[in-house]
Amino acid sequence: MKDIVYTRMSGWIPNVIREDGELKLMLGAGADANHEPRTFTFPITEAHLAVIQEDLARHLLLWSAVLPLCEAAGTRGPLDEDAAVALLDPILLAEPWDVDALFQRVDWDRSRLVAHGADIRLLERGQLYAAMRTATETPNTKRAQEYLANRRRARRGTGLGPLDAALLRYTGRYVHGATVPKRLPDAVDSALLPEVMRVIATAEQACAGMRIGRDPRRGKRATDKGDWKRMEATVEAAVRRAHPELVDDGVRTVSFLLCSEAADRSRGMPLEDDEEAAGHGADSGGSAGKTALTFTDDKEAEKKWLRDGPRTAAAEFWEFVADRSSGDNEVFTIEDEAMGEGVQLHFYADSIARITTLRAGRGGSDPEYLVEYALVDGIRGYRTLVSAFVRGGCAALDPHGPWMTDVAEFERARRRRKARQTP
Repeated sequence: MKDIVYTRMSGWIPNVIREDGELKLMLGAGADANHEPRTFTFPITEAHLAVIQEDLARHLLLWSAVLPLCEAAGTRGPLDEDAAVALLDPILLAEPWDVDALFQRVDWDRSRLVAHGADIRLLERGQLYAAMRTATETPNTKRAQEYLANRRRARRGTGLGPLDAALLRYTGRYVHGATVPKRLPDAVDSALLPEVMRVIATAEQACAGMRIGRDPRRGKRATDKGDWKRMEATVEAAVRRAHPELVDDGVRTVSFLLCSEAADRSRGMPLEDDEEAAGHGADSGGSAGKTALTFTDDKEAEKKWLRDGPRTAAAEFWEFVADRSSGDNEVFTIEDEAMGEGVQLHFYADSIARITTLRAGRGGSDPEYLVEYALVDGIRGYRTLVSAFVRGGCAALDPHGPWMTDVAEFERARRRRKARQTP
């Protein structure tokens, strides 16, 4: 039988229970293999209970020291009860200086103490007993998160100035660097907000007119990494020139914000508008272009496009790619059967082949084709080549070479490019 003997306002602070006539400290920590919280208990005495009831600081210090033992138990192991019991007298009954000395020798959970109001300056000096004079029963989890974030920065040698910190708060990335940035002016001290907005204005002016297009090779919502890197570099260079006092964390959170917003705008556009913005618009399926095309992939899927349909050839093709492209499906073809020509895109190799029928098959003989290869520079290069082909066929691709008929020569060119790109 289990009875609650003593509990505090915050349900996570360890409770004292009486189980089968024995006093025990009970706390929840960690999780089992099914991600359910684990509960641990170990015996205490009446003297320990009296201190726990009267001294919040020592209660929290004990909790901080026991938590690593719970974590060591993992998903199914038992608590090292002897180690837990050995913490009771040194934390609950010893003199303050002996308490501090103990915490120099054992593992303890810093964030728990910070959340409950510990004086961080004293905590960092190893004066834990004095640091807990400001302890509160109600935790402030945001304070603990910010403390841990600052410790991570300190370990990599980064210290934030007031403006850096304000920029990270403005973008919502002060605690977690991987958070998708947002604009949160209310999170910034009003005295620093005008300076934050000046930095944002510098970034916006630098990338005005730039865009981040989509990359259908990686799915419907994927964006062009090359466009992202170009905008990122432009923003960061401008911000560093105008605000040299900012550290990398401050500068990068601004570029991440602007790039993320540009990528979101692109994802919200129909593919036709995305093509238009990329500079491959009306001519892609206009009257001067092809009248009928067939799209295929490496899995034998097929899609027909006709000029009298509602969408451009390029938009239809890139939607086909976005729907079908995957790690094992990276070869796509556009064919004009009437003209006997087509292009084959090799996404895995950043290359393209244009195929022209030189002689149709007759009397059971095979047709004769001219196959020429070229290297492609990312999704921008592919967009340019696709748009040129649907406008004017293989002849329109002449300026986008060099085109190579010798496979060995082409493979050497690929290897040379790869060597240049490898750091």
